[in-house]
Amino acid sequence: MAGKVRVLIVDDSASVRQTLTDILSSDADIEVIGTAADPFAAARRMQQDLPDVITLDVEMPRMDGLTFLKKIMSQRPLPVVMCSSLTEQGSETLMQALEAGAVDIILKPRTDTRQALIDSTIAICDTVKGAARARLGRTRAAPRSAEVTRKLTADVIMPPPVAGRHAMARTTEKVVCIGASTGGTESLRRVLEALPADCPGIVIVQHMPEKFTAAFARRLDSQCAVTVKEAADGDPVLRGHVLIAPGNRHLLLQRSGARYHVAINDGPLVSRHRPSVDVLFRSAAQYAGANAVGILMTGMGDDGAKGLLEMRQAGAFTLAQDEESCVVFGMPKEAIALGAAEKVVALDHIPLEIQRAGRQ
Repeated sequence: MAGKVRVLIVDDSASVRQTLTDILSSDADIEVIGTAADPFAAARRMQQDLPDVITLDVEMPRMDGLTFLKKIMSQRPLPVVMCSSLTEQGSETLMQALEAGAVDIILKPRTDTRQALIDSTIAICDTVKGAARARLGRTRAAPRSAEVTRKLTADVIMPPPVAGRHAMARTTEKVVCIGASTGGTESLRRVLEALPADCPGIVIVQHMPEKFTAAFARRLDSQCAVTVKEAADGDPVLRGHVLIAPGNRHLLLQRSGARYHVAINDGPLVSRHRPSVDVLFRSAAQYAGANAVGILMTGMGDDGAKGLLEMRQAGAFTLAQDEESCVVFGMPKEAIALGAAEKVVALDHIPLEIQRAGRQ
């Protein structure tokens, strides 16, 4: 079993524990070492065998997930993935969990249709493996690489770019497109909090389940000088405004005359994700060209790497977050390897680069 990501499942529902066990055990790189119906049982199990990753329910008897998460982070930090039902009410609690140290969020698996189960399996397994690579202030042994699975590219949403076909001539207005995954919620907060209210318009894809992106946007809006909202179809891209792709839907940049707006798309998973960074970046390459700034931040996998290369080839200024400041150095690493990043910078330098690009 050496090299596998060892997971402890904590959930008060026996059926959810069994479904998660079945889903995670279907991945050759994951081993479920145990399950627990509440945090007290989980703590006893952890004394015997420490997992690489914990999946943690939010609402449980005797002790809620957020309280248990805070105890884990204060006593023995481990990568924790919060597992939640699809509710607007619980989304605010999950935002608190991310701020308290949770690495990521997964939705309780959907089994109503075959496609829903397939999508849930991909999202849950990828999130858990990404969490295992997360840096929590100490060195962790990386699990062996997963087998490469065939995945759809941005071609299924829109055709590859043709040089000069849609992009506007260079103007004074810039559009900043950002992609992030594991570790991105807190990293994005640090970037957006450092930006002034008159910064260029920003469009973001953060891998996150539906419902929770709205709560994430509201939380950022309350903390930042810029205006932040979950994107809706047709929303304009405006200076001082940030649009975040809604969970489970693709976000594309488009233009009408001299103005940019966004479109929402329900297409299939691209690069194993919906929303996909590759989809956003390809649309930026086609419709914004040299007016765009592309930034690829922390996250596991390679979503956004090819799209960032397309943006650079279309004349955009492209950045990748450096390894030292990434929670998971996956997506930026792949982009750097492709030669997609014109510049590699630390997280805290990204706001300065955005403002500099906006002045050019």
